[in-house]
Amino acid sequence: MNKKILIMDDKTPMRILMGHILGGLKDQGIELLMAADGEEGLRIALDEHPDLIFLDVQMPYMNGDEVCRRVKAAHRETYVILLTGQAMEDALSTEIEADECITKPFHPDYILERVSDILGLAP
Repeated sequence: MNKKILIMDDKTPMRILMGHILGGLKDQGIELLMAADGEEGLRIALDEHPDLIFLDVQMPYMNGDEVCRRVKAAHRETYVILLTGQAMEDALSTEIEADECITKPFHPDYILERVSDILGLAP
């Protein structure tokens, strides 16, 4: 059961944090992919077809809204979670076709719980 998670965030500490939170899932066949900007993230998403994307809303070269629209147009089945430091209404995440939105800061256990639920991983 090889599944892929793509973490897109322009902040290196956030990519490191998410990698640390999700790193233990490698034992369950989860591959972690990383991208530091929207263009790189979109390229990886289109090439690698991740099952789940954690997507920062504000990134250089292409913002998270546009990345989400393009990923969903190409791979409707990819689950996209927007990560934002700002309060974001559910309507906005629906407009850009994200599956859900998580506001920073978040609790690491919540991230693991969401990943387990979405990807059907054993607890």
